[in-house]
Amino acid sequence: MDAAPDQGSRVQDGFRGMEMSGTVLIVEDDTRIANWVKVYFERAGFYAEVTHDGQSGLALARNLAPDLIILDLMLPRLDGVELCKILRRESDVPIIMLTAREAHAERILGLDSGADDYIVKPFDPDEVIARAEAVLRRVKGKVQQVLTRGNITLNETTRSVSVNGEPVTLSQAQVALLSTFMRHPNQALTRDQLISLTFNHEFDGFDRAIDSQIARLRRQISVDGRQPIQTVYGVGYRFVPEDE
Repeated sequence: MDAAPDQGSRVQDGFRGMEMSGTVLIVEDDTRIANWVKVYFERAGFYAEVTHDGQSGLALARNLAPDLIILDLMLPRLDGVELCKILRRESDVPIIMLTAREAHAERILGLDSGADDYIVKPFDPDEVIARAEAVLRRVKGKVQQVLTRGNITLNETTRSVSVNGEPVTLSQAQVALLSTFMRHPNQALTRDQLISLTFNHEFDGFDRAIDSQIARLRRQISVDGRQPIQTVYGVGYRFVPEDE
């Protein structure tokens, strides 16, 4: 980490005046890191709870119904990937994964498990709060809008998705990507365009990470082998609704 809590006035000053509030659950087995992150979230206006293993993290997530979860990848009793998968089956709470590993494969693993974003240790406190604020803004800042393209319906307020009338479970990032595709039907979009339109450049946009999210999204919305998200070789992707 780049700073200790008593050196963090720049974080507090940087977010002074922003309407940030809510409950954040921090699941991190390193006590020092967990308490350090807790301090910065509290300075940013959140109520923060900390736990140090996956099983207690799952119990607290169910009891607290937090607005955001900060989740370490490597945890005792129940690892972060499995915990994330369980949470994603039960709710659409935003999840930011923490990992000490720099390999792209580990970052993709976190996103594939349902995380909305990830941060690699060591990290700066500014980045943690900024990523949290960005994820929550994407979740809470949308006006009610129901999009329908072909056999897919997306309610942007509830973040619920159905295909042929059947509900499908997607992470926040995948819902955001689907919204971008549905708002730009039949248009070839590069990876950079998808990052810009979907995440306002706030996604750490490695090509493989975006590809992984799209691959997972494709699996969820495919019906009888029909796939509306097409690969445009040398360009990126195009969303072609079933009836268009």
